Amino acid sequence: MEYISNTLGNLVEQTAFMNLTVGNLIMIGVACIFLYLAIRHGFEPLLLVPIAFGMLLVNIYPDIMVSPEEASNGTGGLLYYFYLLDEWSILPSLIFLGVGAMTDFGPLIANPKSFLLGAAAQFGIFAAYLGAMAMGFSDKAAAAISIIGGADGPTSIFLAGKLEQTAILGPIAVAAYSYMSLVPIIQPPIMKLLTTEKERKIKMEQLRPVSKLERILFPIIITIVVCMILPTTAPLVGMLMLGNLFKESGVVRQLTDTAANVLMYIVVILLGTSVGATTSAEAFLNVDTIKIVILGLIAFAFGTAAGVLFGKLMCWASGGKVNPLIGSAGVSAVPMAARVSQKVGAEADPTNFLLMHAMGPNVAGVIGTAVVAGTFMAIFGVK
Repeated sequence: MEYISNTLGNLVEQTAFMNLTVGNLIMIGVACIFLYLAIRHGFEPLLLVPIAFGMLLVNIYPDIMVSPEEASNGTGGLLYYFYLLDEWSILPSLIFLGVGAMTDFGPLIANPKSFLLGAAAQFGIFAAYLGAMAMGFSDKAAAAISIIGGADGPTSIFLAGKLEQTAILGPIAVAAYSYMSLVPIIQPPIMKLLTTEKERKIKMEQLRPVSKLERILFPIIITIVVCMILPTTAPLVGMLMLGNLFKESGVVRQLTDTAANVLMYIVVILLGTSVGATTSAEAFLNVDTIKIVILGLIAFAFGTAAGVLFGKLMCWASGGKVNPLIGSAGVSAVPMAARVSQKVGAEADPTNFLLMHAMGPNVAGVIGTAVVAGTFMAIFGVK
């Protein structure tokens, strides 16, 4: 009888119910909200579902993220090893490889002025950097946080790891991916506030055809130029351009399909669950996390506004030939931000088609955010 009672007692003590804190319950609730938004409303489900599930797992069973040094048996938890791939910058770089293999750079090549709109949208990053410094974060922590303003999750993770800001990597990554998924909600009010109905109805001329030679040379030239100036951008820009070269060369279809589909989805699973698993109640529920989330929202709003305002400037300079809405696509959320530009433009005029024009700034924003990350690394002497 004593054996049975001891056995049952041990079983009860091993259940998660005996170890859950109020913080764990809060984070489990947040995870369920994320799952609801992803599944019911379709907010970037490829990102939010694995992130939310990793958040759920770590708050029920914290040992799934335990390191070998902390584990009683010397073996780390499953998601700890996934997370190492984030810290080592492997998963963010592979995400860029997949993005390059899926993305058409033609609109950017056809309209190089799109680079200016992509650059303007990076203003949110520098606004967040100054804001984070003002809130008491160290210079490196402020730099890592600021990348949220580009709505670029992989680059946020990459820079946080390179600057050794792993203590705040979880909140940074969750904030970045959350704002990426909420682009259709956050951006339209800002876009409508800063533009007139007449501007939103502007129809842009059809882009010129881009030759195959231009498409092949573009990733090669960008890699050489950008990586010669900022070698620290090579892991991100290099992988982005390699993926695009796979796509445009037309001679490695198997590699293109693998990078854009199978590999991409495997990496999303590993990255999403490991990022979600960094949000244990102890690590996530604190004042710094609240500051990071607020800074991320402000930065993203500033980046969107800067892109639209620069679009208005280009509209004036071109004599009304540029629709300012495409400037909002200068953030790095590909292709979601470009789709939002199309949606808002179509609301003003159903016959307006801005998607391809918005893809230029959108792609430029991806490159721009990677360049900014490389610039921060160069400033702090990180290789």
